[in-house]
Amino acid sequence: PDVIIEAQFDDNDAEHGQDHLQDTLFDDIKKLSLDTGEKGDGVHRTKQDDEAKVNDPRLLPDEFLQRTAKVVCILEKKHSRAATGFIKLLADRNSELFKRCAMFSPVDHRVPRIYVPLSECPPDFVTRPEGYSQKLFICRIVDWKEDSNFAAGQLCKSLGQAGEIEPESEGILTEYGVDFSDFSSEALECLPQNLPWVISAEELAKRRDLR
Repeated sequence: PDVIIEAQFDDNDAEHGQDHLQDTLFDDIKKLSLDTGEKGDGVHRTKQDDEAKVNDPRLLPDEFLQRTAKVVCILEKKHSRAATGFIKLLADRNSELFKRCAMFSPVDHRVPRIYVPLSECPPDFVTRPEGYSQKLFICRIVDWKEDSNFAAGQLCKSLGQAGEIEPESEGILTEYGVDFSDFSSEALECLPQNLPWVISAEELAKRRDLR
């Protein structure tokens, strides 16, 4: 019959890792083999049998196992695919890609670097790239091939100088898909037109004042 060996491990055991665990299990199995052999039950175990049991992951405690998984489907794309960052020339000036694309480096390092067409960059970007080293841009990812380290994107607009409040704020709002455009005239007409506006006594009487 199969024998389940229970063992307690303290912090020192965890520090030694799986090798220490396998040694401990091997010793326990070896003792068990000797004990059963002395009782004359007729069961003979070899070293290969013991090592096979030690290497069986089903005998290892959960804390020594690493759970793995595989992404099979994306149900919903939560990210806006927009990113704030800077444009730079490619490092390899002799490559064919250098003549067609620039490199977009997002401020958020969780977003991959993106190839953007040079045709969407400012006209003088190739001749004076240093002038755009501190200019913030908005780029939107349109594709990311499985065999490429970089995504493909579209340069949407120039925000302005990095470090200033308005460009930085607009970049954050765009990344998170927040609509910050001006209210329409229909929405503004819903507001009180007679200014300054005050809450009427009748309205105050039927509301709970939390001010």
